[in-house]
Amino acid sequence: MEISTDSFSYIVDNLYDGLYVVDNDRTITYWNKAAERISGFSAEEVVGRKCSDNILTHVDAEGESLCLGNCPLAKGIQDGAPREAEVYMHHKDGHRVPVSCRFGVMRGADGKIMGGVELFTDITGREAREIKIKELEKMAMLDRLTQLPNRNFIDKQIERRFEELRLHGIPFGVLFMDIDHFKKFNDTYGHDVGDLVLKFVAKTMTGSTRSSDVFGRWGGEEFIGILLNLTREDLEILANRVRFLIQDSYIIHGDQKLNVTISIGATLAKAEDTTESLLKRADELLYQSKSDGRNRVTVG
Repeated sequence: MEISTDSFSYIVDNLYDGLYVVDNDRTITYWNKAAERISGFSAEEVVGRKCSDNILTHVDAEGESLCLGNCPLAKGIQDGAPREAEVYMHHKDGHRVPVSCRFGVMRGADGKIMGGVELFTDITGREAREIKIKELEKMAMLDRLTQLPNRNFIDKQIERRFEELRLHGIPFGVLFMDIDHFKKFNDTYGHDVGDLVLKFVAKTMTGSTRSSDVFGRWGGEEFIGILLNLTREDLEILANRVRFLIQDSYIIHGDQKLNVTISIGATLAKAEDTTESLLKRADELLYQSKSDGRNRVTVG
């Protein structure tokens, strides 16, 4: 059975996974509906643009930019080999979306490579988060703006982690995070834009770490992360991952790309700690990051 061009286009455009096609110069020639849904960018906004325009600003888990350098799709166009990777894609709203990507090439009738294809899947775990949000709403433990757990929930989570640490020896750490110069940002661009920043920072936090980790809004521009079953080295790696993904994200405001940075204090809980002493230490480490120039992690 042969599939007509119209039928093929319908199938591709209605895939659950995002799909886009580029020519040999990496100019985007096709962008399906799922790509629009996952990225927030419409076909009209990306078709005809080059990957090197850095619209999606793909970065890997180490924060290395792929669109401007070590791009698996570009390598595939050069050598014809298929590739797979997990990367973080920039969403139009500003946050980062973790996606699992498969890269291939398109060939003409003569066998020559005509361009590349990327198929990508959102691996954020959206359904699990939506269930959690509904549960938190019922318990009045949700921050309405960011859709993160609120301070009351974070306090209870830390108490529970202390029980696990003391009874079963399960380690945990906290990240105390603050958006740098946020008051100045609000004064410059207004609170509506500031709210957009708070939302994309929150989504980037939850999308860039493990499903077992919990992030909440502590108040204002301050956030708390509770990270489970890890070493000091793990804590620093995950903290820096959150930091550089936020640093490399942005929102569009008029004709401007606006981005922010965060400073972080990171510490592992001790059996003799209380919630108060743990958060005080993390807050002091956050202050040290601010004093040392901001946009950095201090671990202690």
